[in-house]
Amino acid sequence: MPHAPLHIAVDDPVIVDGLARIRDEQHVPGPHPIGVVAEAEGAAVRVLAGLDDSGRHDARDIDFVTIDPPGSRDLDQALHIERRNGGAGGWRVRYAIADLAAFVGPGGALDQSCWDRGLTYYLPDGGAPLHPEVLGVGAASLLPKQDRPAVLWTIDLDADGGVTSTSVVRAIVRSRDQLTYEQVQRDVDRGTAAETLVLLSEVGEVRRRQEAARGGVSLDLPAQRVEADDGGYRIEFETTVPAMAWNAQISLLAGMVAAERMVTAGVGLLRTVPPPEGFVVDRVRHTARALHVAWPDGASYADVVRDLRSDVPDQAALLSLASRGLRGAGYIALPVDGDGVELAHAAVAAQYAHVTAPLRRLGDRYVAETCLAIEAGDRPPAWVTERLPALPETLGRASSRESAAARAAVDLVEALVLRPMVGDTLDVTVVAADKEGSTVVCRDPAIQARVHQRLELGDHVTVRITAADPTTRTVNLEPTG
Repeated sequence: MPHAPLHIAVDDPVIVDGLARIRDEQHVPGPHPIGVVAEAEGAAVRVLAGLDDSGRHDARDIDFVTIDPPGSRDLDQALHIERRNGGAGGWRVRYAIADLAAFVGPGGALDQSCWDRGLTYYLPDGGAPLHPEVLGVGAASLLPKQDRPAVLWTIDLDADGGVTSTSVVRAIVRSRDQLTYEQVQRDVDRGTAAETLVLLSEVGEVRRRQEAARGGVSLDLPAQRVEADDGGYRIEFETTVPAMAWNAQISLLAGMVAAERMVTAGVGLLRTVPPPEGFVVDRVRHTARALHVAWPDGASYADVVRDLRSDVPDQAALLSLASRGLRGAGYIALPVDGDGVELAHAAVAAQYAHVTAPLRRLGDRYVAETCLAIEAGDRPPAWVTERLPALPETLGRASSRESAAARAAVDLVEALVLRPMVGDTLDVTVVAADKEGSTVVCRDPAIQARVHQRLELGDHVTVRITAADPTTRTVNLEPTG
């Protein structure tokens, strides 16, 4: 289930203590053990010292750049784009992905630690990284002006954005610069951007049109920020820029290419999401009504969600709140037993694999190794094929734990925002109902909460806030009528 990142710009003991309890309750991992760190330190020294003798393709002459949020140090991807055939024949996309298999040997303490964690956990007070810092924000990260081992994808696109050829190799890369989305957007808008960034905007838009034609939809989820506000708190949505969507399209492109290879070969790991169920679509529709977001007659779920803009407050709220209703995301290891297993990712509207964030997700390392073996005409190594079947359960368990922690953090913040308003009333809309109660959405403040009474779906009602307790992360709303 996707969720918007949550940032907290205040240092309140209630928040600090609340987040600490969430970490304990959800068993968010703590620091890596000393033996794991020592193994990672040894790998960092060994791999970087031996790069020139590793037999990798030398791609250090390519002007790669990374594009990430400000302050990021766990840099998974570096990008370079150029025109093909003088600009008349489309584009060549080079996408360098951190090569974690170079550092993490199968069966060691470091590998086991990665399996225990599954992924990096992100909470407002800091992350619990998949790898020790010496790798995650050091030797394995594609930091600027540093030689790094990478898995290098080369994807040729025609003038319509369609894939014409692909290849993947182990390489040495050297990123020229670490950019933020805002920097990229500013330079593109001003006409001062480097060629790779100009072409990123072109390819990003072409691929977005292809996504729409497939019936796919990318959720432009805005980060939420909690700010102090006149003795209380408010929730704001951080503005996103088109450069984020352009960059996301390159990651989606690589994931689709990887998935196609693995499905054809009959081995690998896919990321799957079923189409939204009818009740989810109804919930999004009623949420849109509550937030005064237009839903044209005849428009589909994908049509509406695709066009939502996170720089419009009501639309940003809809993106954030509606995303909680998306369910069923998972992984499938290939080959699968039996017929009729759905292998597609409904939001992508294609078969898809996670392959571009190995610093933050365990499975991406295995997908990269599988694709490299397929490129060479071989079967993946035994350490990959033997553990592929266990990855869906491991990754699913980790994702559930991280999602629960993220949801608990939102509950904490919503209770904190509403605490000074106990006794006040809110105008809300009922977006879901079952025998145990109803889910309501408020436009301002932008919250979603439960009412312990069955109400009519779609109704606009007034509720009184009778309790809001950040310690227990609970809110109690009672209809006034």
